[in-house]
Amino acid sequence: MEDIPLSALAGALLLLLVLSGFFSLSETAMMAANRYRLRALAKTGHRGAQMAADLLAKTDRLLGVILLFNNLINAAAATLVSLIAIHLFGDEKWALGIGTLLVTFLILVFSEITPKVIGARSADRLAPLLGFILTPLLRVFSGVVNFVNLFVSALLWLLRLKGPADNEVHRLSPDELRSLVLEASHFIPQKHRSILLNLFELEDITAEDVMTPRGTIEAIDLQAPLDEIKAQISTSYHTRLPVFDGDLDNVVGILHQRRLLAAIVSGELDKETLRERLAKPYFVPGATPIYSQLQFFQENQQRVALVVDEYGEVEGLVTLEDIIEEIVGKFTTSTPSASELAWDSEDTALVEGHRSLRELNRKLGLNLPLEGPKTLNGLILEHFEDIPEGGMGIRIAGVPIEVVQTQDRMVRTARLFKPKAENP
Repeated sequence: MEDIPLSALAGALLLLLVLSGFFSLSETAMMAANRYRLRALAKTGHRGAQMAADLLAKTDRLLGVILLFNNLINAAAATLVSLIAIHLFGDEKWALGIGTLLVTFLILVFSEITPKVIGARSADRLAPLLGFILTPLLRVFSGVVNFVNLFVSALLWLLRLKGPADNEVHRLSPDELRSLVLEASHFIPQKHRSILLNLFELEDITAEDVMTPRGTIEAIDLQAPLDEIKAQISTSYHTRLPVFDGDLDNVVGILHQRRLLAAIVSGELDKETLRERLAKPYFVPGATPIYSQLQFFQENQQRVALVVDEYGEVEGLVTLEDIIEEIVGKFTTSTPSASELAWDSEDTALVEGHRSLRELNRKLGLNLPLEGPKTLNGLILEHFEDIPEGGMGIRIAGVPIEVVQTQDRMVRTARLFKPKAENP
């Protein structure tokens, strides 16, 4: 042993530390790499990304070959330090103790912590490069790795432990997908990101949340005079209108105005012709998730549905456009609408009672409760437990609300005051 030069021992130790650092870096970089980004890169034909993705599909074997070499190298480094200590100081016990501390320090700094930090920070960039090295290494030593993994599998079996499959480990939950979309803000345009986030909420939104409330439904009453019906049809901004006979709970059909064009042009429009042109009404429960409702519209080739409660009474009307707008945002149409929801210079907003609470929360940055009533009118009536008079005020969820006008047993308009920020 004394024939081996000290410089050769030091050089061999340095080489072992470098190799140990490489395998530590490989372990961290491969496990921290974004698998979805690797798969996307592999689909473009990148060979290294494909190799890295294949290695990550068999994590047990990947870790097996990395840890095999890492532990062998660290054990060899400890032996070399002992030889160097003996070479310098003989068989002194204190020298072996110092050598042990020294090799522990060198491995921690140069072979563990530093390489792992580098690997974690540059995982996506390093993983495709490491695939070229680790793939042939795994092929050459696959027999040794498989032999070691036999004992690992046996031990797991004895402990009644079973690791989940890779596809189960990396299956993302809706909340994780939402976080992924939010973190990708630099790569996804704001509008696209908003649409993706809205899609995650579809299962939590019901037909009641997006419907036009009963009090604001534009519908045709067959018991009205014919001239009044004609005037309503000629001035309507909607292509489909519910038609009822005396009471809105007695809906007899849905009118597609295009079906009446010939009768209107020829001047032969009467109530009997109107009845013949009606399509069968389509009813849905108010608690139907809008994602399911979207599927129902597609399966039944419908675009309009009447929302009913548990007693079969009409609560509102939901259209295909309502659901699409919930996903992509409001469309710009020629339909006259109330003023846009926004705070004025005095931090107030004049709001119609039929406005949905979800829309108010989204547009005005409020936190009005959504568990009960779906509209501002319903929320105010629930809290007053009576029909309030104009000028009455109430505070709900920290939002001061003043009733401006009531009519026909409902709050027509109310003024909202922007909540003041609480002092920390």
